[in-house]
Amino acid sequence: MSAAHLDTASAGVTPVAVPTAMDDDAAELLRMAQELLGRVWRDGRHEVATALRTADGAVHTGVHVEGSCRRSSICAEGVALGTARGAYPGERPLEVTSVVSVQIKPAGQFRVIAPCGVCRELISDYSPDATVWITTVEENEVVPVRALDLLPDKSRRAW
Repeated sequence: MSAAHLDTASAGVTPVAVPTAMDDDAAELLRMAQELLGRVWRDGRHEVATALRTADGAVHTGVHVEGSCRRSSICAEGVALGTARGAYPGERPLEVTSVVSVQIKPAGQFRVIAPCGVCRELISDYSPDATVWITTVEENEVVPVRALDLLPDKSRRAW
C-alpha cells in the first residue's frame, strides 16, 4: 500500500470513541464518516468525510475533494449537502437534523472536526437548527452545537 493511500483497518487508525452525549443516530453518522474516510483517504486530496441525517432519517455522505487550484476544492459537508438535496424533489425543503465530519490526525487517529466558515454558512442556510458535532478547542470534547450558533449574528437571507 502506498503512503498516499490509507486503509484504516490495516494502518491502525484509532476511531473516535462515541461520546456519551451522542445518541445512536449520531453515533451511526460518526461510524459512517470514519468508514468512508478510511476507504478513500488520500493525503492532500481527500482528507475529510461527512455523514449527515435528514429529517426523514436518511443518511447522506460526502468526501472532501481537493483541486489543484484551491478555489476549485469542495468540502465534504458541501458534497454531502448536495447529495442530500439531489435525493429529494425540488419543492421539498432540505431538512438536515445532524452532521458529523471527521479527519485523520497525523497521530494516526480520527478526529471530529467543526465545519469551516463557508460550510457553517451553508449548513445554517438550509438547516439552521441542525445539530453539528464538533470537538471543543479547550476541553477536546465532542459536543453538539446548533448550526446557527456556529455563526453569531448571521445575516439571514430570504430565499
